[in-house]
Amino acid sequence: MSDNKPEFQPVADMSYAEAVGQLENILRMMQSDKCDIDRLAAYTKRATELLKECRRRLTATDEELRSILADLAE
Repeated sequence: MSDNKPEFQPVADMSYAEAVGQLENILRMMQSDKCDIDRLAAYTKRATELLKECRRRLTATDEELRSILADLAE
C-alpha cells in the first residue's frame, strides 16, 4: 500500500513568493470539489506551516525596516 501523503519542499528552502504561491494552490485545492479527503489533513498541516513561516518572515522584515528607518531618523 502506498503512502498517500503529498511530498513537500521544506518551507525554510522556499522563497516568500513560493510559500505564498503554494499556500494559494493548497487553498484553491481544498475549496474545490476535487479535494482528496485522504490528503486533507496533510494539506491543512502544510498550509499551517506555510502561514507560520510567512508570518515569521513578514515580522522579521517589518522589524528590519523599522530599524533601518530609525537609523535614518538619527
